[in-house]
Amino acid sequence: MLKINTKAPSFIVPSTTNNNYSLKNSIGKYVVLYFYPKDDTPGCTIETNDFNKLLSKFKKLDCEVYGLSKDSLISHNKFRDKYKIKFDLLADEEIKVLKKYKVWGKKKFMGREFMGIIRSTYLIDKKGKILKVWGNVKVKDHAKEVLETLQNIVKK
Repeated sequence: MLKINTKAPSFIVPSTTNNNYSLKNSIGKYVVLYFYPKDDTPGCTIETNDFNKLLSKFKKLDCEVYGLSKDSLISHNKFRDKYKIKFDLLADEEIKVLKKYKVWGKKKFMGREFMGIIRSTYLIDKKGKILKVWGNVKVKDHAKEVLETLQNIVKK
């Protein structure tokens, strides 16, 4: 995990709006960047749908939401269309951003070890600085917790 109060690493990746997305595009807004293992799997679907349901509340706080995984844009577009996701999904097929954000690592599942995405979320401020990091995220109520954290920051 990267440290709070450090500059979020910059990147440019393909996005479901058919443009490349760069973190620099979001300077002047808060950003929720959540990393998830795989499109259309149970946990990832719950997490993405929860962020989608709360999107208007994030937008009212001048915050953009982006989901990022190593899935292709084709996979992302199917996932987005199936669940009517209203924010961009970002594709990091080369695993460069995942490594920059230190969310690519060893995982265990049913006694097997493999490299994969450690479900994590970064809250980034309007100047590109990391405000909060959630590692090894539990999906239930996670999007709500991120929203509440942002609401408390904006109130200050």
